[in-house]
Amino acid sequence: MTLSKWDFDYAHSSVDFTIRHMLVSKVRGRFAKWTGNLQIDEDNYAASSFDVSIEVSSIDTNEAQRDGHLRSGDFFEVEKFPHMTFTSKHVARRDERDEHLVVTGDLSLRGVTKEIVLDVERGGIVPKDPWGKRRAGFVATTKINRKDFGLTFNQTLDHGGLALGEEVSITLEIEATLAG
Repeated sequence: MTLSKWDFDYAHSSVDFTIRHMLVSKVRGRFAKWTGNLQIDEDNYAASSFDVSIEVSSIDTNEAQRDGHLRSGDFFEVEKFPHMTFTSKHVARRDERDEHLVVTGDLSLRGVTKEIVLDVERGGIVPKDPWGKRRAGFVATTKINRKDFGLTFNQTLDHGGLALGEEVSITLEIEATLAG
């Protein structure tokens, strides 16, 4: 197989995150607007590539006041840094069955770029969906320290500890169809 371009099915894909809140639970959110490119070579994953650009202002935690605060200078400062991007540098198999891939790339957020690793579970490929298209699914996960990207705002709790955790779990649920 050769390198093939895939189109994201945005209706069946998402970019989600979780972060610890008040030491006792997690807040979940998502980014509603994003675009990207996916190229896959099933015989040579090293030739594959993935990039995504996320409109940070599209953050949605199901709480308008919190979303407004997250868009402010305390957090994402969306007026100055409207996009978060990921660009792959290397794709490799994690195991022999091809069920997992390791995608290493650069995450740029709030003017800071750091190398991160996505653990990617292949959901499989359907040769022909009901609309006649070849369809693939993937789940990519990673964890980052928000402070590494200048997201340092926090509040000390009366009983000790901080309101927000430093670790952010990111999940990309991707469904894509073969272009063309």
